[in-house]
Amino acid sequence: MARYYIETYGCTANRGESRAIERRLRNGGHRPVESPGAADAVVLNTCTVIETTENNMLRRARELEDEAELIVTGCMALAQGTAFAEANVDATVVGWDEVPDAVSNGECPTVTPDIDPVLEGVVGILPIARGCMSDCSYCITKAATGRIDSPPVETNIERARELVDAGAREIRITGQDTGVYGLDEGEHWLPELLRGICAIDGDFRVRLGMANPWGVYPIREELAELMADCQELYNFIHLPVQSGSDDVLADMRRQHSVSEFHDIVDTFDRRLSEWTLATDFVVGFPTESEADYQQSVDLLETVAPETINVTRFSKRPGTDAAELKGLGGTMKKKRSRDLSERKERIVGAVHEDLLGTRREVMAVEPGTGTSLQAYDDAYHRIVIPDEAVGDVELGDRVEVEITDHNTFYAFGEPV
Repeated sequence: MARYYIETYGCTANRGESRAIERRLRNGGHRPVESPGAADAVVLNTCTVIETTENNMLRRARELEDEAELIVTGCMALAQGTAFAEANVDATVVGWDEVPDAVSNGECPTVTPDIDPVLEGVVGILPIARGCMSDCSYCITKAATGRIDSPPVETNIERARELVDAGAREIRITGQDTGVYGLDEGEHWLPELLRGICAIDGDFRVRLGMANPWGVYPIREELAELMADCQELYNFIHLPVQSGSDDVLADMRRQHSVSEFHDIVDTFDRRLSEWTLATDFVVGFPTESEADYQQSVDLLETVAPETINVTRFSKRPGTDAAELKGLGGTMKKKRSRDLSERKERIVGAVHEDLLGTRREVMAVEPGTGTSLQAYDDAYHRIVIPDEAVGDVELGDRVEVEITDHNTFYAFGEPV
């Protein structure tokens, strides 16, 4: 869990986004502090109304980059994401909804405090269990959540049914590690749960939340088959690899190997014609050599995930990794910037390939202004811009043509 500080500029909508970000960070177990210097991560929520504003944002980013890990979001991040790198600002530039992942330091997320389902607009949040079965050397989350405690499959199916009955059009399955659901009882319950949820009457989609590779590996064929067969289930998986080096993974106590990660990706490639892989990398772990880092670069370039979270290692009190001698801020910044630049190129190329295609999407979240955020079968994020929304409302399915993109998402206009 991280200490965070949020600084917000611009309009009321931006302030609303910061409140939403803070709510998700607190629900994830992260703790606010009163100054940038006391934070592990500083979130700069930017405005980009006029050139003077842009210059002020760059100036403020330069002031904050040496205080803590800097995460830039907001309008300037979305509209001019490359401006910070071009100005030699060392920052992770992400969309609003990507901030919690960027703050996480590679740790497992925590679930909502009361573990009850939550309906946010037309999105139902379904925490299926609390806790995990990992013992990562850098992660403090387990100290707060403990070993996994899995409610029965039938209980979670009924919670999902209640969300659908309440108006959910997208169910987001969450947990510290969804792939090990049921292992406290000695079995993998996740495939059975997904089948049960997909069998619920109603028009809705299901997104599977973060699952560590070691838990997914034994059920990879079954999960890929489920995504191919269940139309309700998005062809998407968040599979945090964290490093391309088996030596570093061993020091992190991550319980999977690089070859196992490749096997999972190959399985989904073989079973699905189109799907989205999200993954995470932690750079600058204390034992990461230059050769280890290059293995992470090679893995990133080879697999080319669509969604990539890059985090610089930072020490968490009470963890074993906190006792290791660090690499130094300059080295971590250099590797973080290099991997982030590669990320932008890879993600941009994925979106470039979508241009001119038509696909059915479901609008599930409001964007900026009157725009809407929608997702297709493979969970590509597609924004329907203000001028093209027309009478499309949240929860609607609509066919769109992809007309443009930026680093974070594609733009689609209804046809």
